Amino acid sequence: MKKSKTFGLIGKNIDYSFSKRFFIKKFEKENLNHSYTNFDIKNLSNIESILQNDKLSGFNVTIPYKEDIIKFLDEIDEVATTIGAVNTIKKIDNKNIGYNTDHLGFEKSLLSLTEKKKPKNALILGGGGASKAIKYVLKKLNINYKTVSRDIGKSEFIYENLNNEIINRFKLIINCSPVGTFPKIKNCPNIPYNSLTKEHILYDLVYNPIETLFLKKGKELGCKTKNGLEMLEIQANESWKIWDN
Repeated sequence: MKKSKTFGLIGKNIDYSFSKRFFIKKFEKENLNHSYTNFDIKNLSNIESILQNDKLSGFNVTIPYKEDIIKFLDEIDEVATTIGAVNTIKKIDNKNIGYNTDHLGFEKSLLSLTEKKKPKNALILGGGGASKAIKYVLKKLNINYKTVSRDIGKSEFIYENLNNEIINRFKLIINCSPVGTFPKIKNCPNIPYNSLTKEHILYDLVYNPIETLFLKKGKELGCKTKNGLEMLEIQANESWKIWDN
């Protein structure tokens, strides 16, 4: 049996996260004597003691630290540098190296949803670290995108200015914000849902609950919908390839 290793997830308010469950299940199934633990931290002030713990072999990183953690790492690979966000860390010779596997998860998941017809324009809801990998993929696939946030100056659109004309122009709408995540399942991004049509595709990075209010409202209007669970599983398996290599 391979030597036992410990991996973990760094984030804030991560009780909802499926990562721990996913990896524990994976380790059991593949008869690996590894463990996985959550590092639920209020801020990054004590991150160095976690990163420097030589009993830990690698980490996943989630909201809200995918960008801010970069300055604490020894190196980051080329793709993560281009994206500007890290969701996977591997310890190599006591150095913490950052990677991004979110883009692989999103690209594969999106292509399986849009194989018949690729949308020309996408609207990204939210502007945090999670949206950076999404932008990277849309650029690669030649899908034009604009972003929506709550604050003027942070994006091309703000929620309260969205209208029928804008929604009609963007047939792919991707929620990269945590709005609607358990336990706040009665919340949804503030968009004009009545402007949605059967031609729209709604993609939500949130995967807990399985169907967010955002997706439910879209489905009721005939939209094609998908949550972030497949993306999560693909990016987690890609993280494992990095750790196991």
